[in-house]
Amino acid sequence: QVQLVESGGGLVQPGESLRLACAPSGSISIIYSMGWYRQAPGKQRELVAIIISGGTPNYADSVKGRFTISRDNVKKTIYLQMNSLIPEDPAVYYCNVDGREKYVLPRRAYWGQGTQVTVSS
Repeated sequence: QVQLVESGGGLVQPGESLRLACAPSGSISIIYSMGWYRQAPGKQRELVAIIISGGTPNYADSVKGRFTISRDNVKKTIYLQMNSLIPEDPAVYYCNVDGREKYVLPRRAYWGQGTQVTVSS
């Protein structure tokens, strides 16, 4: 079963940057959307950024102008560039793909294992 593998989390100081990456362990032939979510302790998982196939990126208001979602079609990798990190950003970040491994298989949501982002001075 295809899984999403994340990397790039860590500890940074306020104002610094991090880049998260997410790549599938196998092929997801049909992709409807790709996105990043985050979950802070005691809070619900929330959408950070999403690209719907054929569309433009959309961002949560709290990260607009600071975060950028992108994809590398050759490397089949999704990125989240996070700049100007603030104390409200720490959470476990999850990548998500909505798609099908093959046309004949069911559409489903694929999730990464999560990567911790900590912002502290």
